[in-house]
Amino acid sequence: METHFSAIDYVVFGLYALLIVGLGLWISRTKKGEEKTADDYFLANKSLTWWAIGASLLAANISAEHFIAMSGSGFVTGLGIAAYEWVAAITLIVVGKYFLPIFIEKKIYTMPQFLQLRFTRGVSTVFAVFWLLVYVFVNLTTVSYLGALAMEKSWAYL
Repeated sequence: METHFSAIDYVVFGLYALLIVGLGLWISRTKKGEEKTADDYFLANKSLTWWAIGASLLAANISAEHFIAMSGSGFVTGLGIAAYEWVAAITLIVVGKYFLPIFIEKKIYTMPQFLQLRFTRGVSTVFAVFWLLVYVFVNLTTVSYLGALAMEKSWAYL
């Protein structure tokens, strides 16, 4: 069965993109003369509740790789693949309990900022560029491919 987007698919996609961009611009608007700080960007001016922070962590972590790749690996290898996520959950608890209070006290918001304080600005820059490249060429491409694969397979059933 050959699948392709119809006009309504493009309209829905366009409206969704406009909604997301419009919402982002509306929320990020500032008053005249007001300048955004690192607190505003990384910590939402320290105004978020615990559940909003938790939901943000979950939403930033879950992607197509979880729904497709890890599900497929779980089917092939069994429950052992879940150990990866269990260890990640335990690690988040340890980081939150022991490291987060130190980071908050020293006003460290990002890993590059920590590396700059601990080592030098060069180490921080190399780290930031490295992870940017990893996310763009490894993570983003994988997640995009898996999302497209899921869409292709789901269209086949329509």
